[in-house]
Amino acid sequence: MAKPNMGQLMKQVQQMQADMTKAQQELETEVVQATAGGGSVKVEITGALELKSLTIDPAAIDPEDAELLQDLVIAAVNEAIRAAQELAAKKMEAASGGLGGPGGLGALGLPGF
Repeated sequence: MAKPNMGQLMKQVQQMQADMTKAQQELETEVVQATAGGGSVKVEITGALELKSLTIDPAAIDPEDAELLQDLVIAAVNEAIRAAQELAAKKMEAASGGLGGPGGLGALGLPGF
């Protein structure tokens, strides 16, 4: 069995780290949307989980039922967070070549994985 070339391995790890850093930076600008209540509440959030916008259709504002509106906002925000996390997971998976997840390079304690 051939010995691994440590220099080549380190170059690959450094490239993977650079790819993951780039993916994280891209996530800061990518935006996902989610809606609730048939579109009466719309949320936009970045891949870095920063809320960018919250739009509420005036027809959804019922002073007699603020709880319904609150539930719609929570549902839309949670769905947007889920979508952003899914986007982040896909980008990190692609950047790490599948090695960033459980049992991958992260399990070795390498920073950034």
